[in-house]
Amino acid sequence: MYRTHTVIDSPVGPLTLVATDGTLSAVYMDQQRHRPAPETFGTSDPSAFGEVTEQLGEYFAGERTRFTLTLAPQGTGFQRTVWNALCDIPYGETRSYGQLAELIGRPGAARAVGLANGRNPISIVIPCHRVIGSTGQLTGYGGGIERKRHLLDFERGALVPQGGGGGATLS
Repeated sequence: MYRTHTVIDSPVGPLTLVATDGTLSAVYMDQQRHRPAPETFGTSDPSAFGEVTEQLGEYFAGERTRFTLTLAPQGTGFQRTVWNALCDIPYGETRSYGQLAELIGRPGAARAVGLANGRNPISIVIPCHRVIGSTGQLTGYGGGIERKRHLLDFERGALVPQGGGGGATLS
C-alpha cells in the first residue's frame, strides 16, 4: 500500500488530499475530527492529484455539481454502504440521518448512519455535509458546523463561487 499526499487551498481552508496506490482515499480539512496523524499520509507528491485538484477547483467555481473520480475510502462494509448512499444526495439538497438509514434499508439505524457519516474520509467529494438533523437543523460535521453551513449555502446559491459536487464512484 503506497500513499502520497498534497495540500491545496480552498474556500473552506487547506485540504489534504491522500491517494492510496494512486486512487483518492482521503480529503481532510485542517483540524478535522478523526483526521489521522500526518505521517500516515505518505510522501508529498502534488503531481499525483491533477484530476482531483481540477474537479475540486471546478466545484468551488460553481462549475461542477457531481464528481467523477474513482475513490478508495477505507472503512467497514456498513460505512462504505453509507458513503455510497451519500454520493446519491443531489447537489444543493439535504437528507436527514433517518432518511439516509431508510435509503440503505436500515430504517432503525439513524444513529449508526450518523457515526459512519462522521467517519467519512473523503469530505466534500463524498458529500457528508448534505446530511442534517431530522428537524432540519445542522448537526455535527467533522470539519465544523461553520464549514458545513458554508458548503450548504454555497450549493444552494447563497454564496458566490470562489474558484477552487455531487457523487463519486467508490472502488
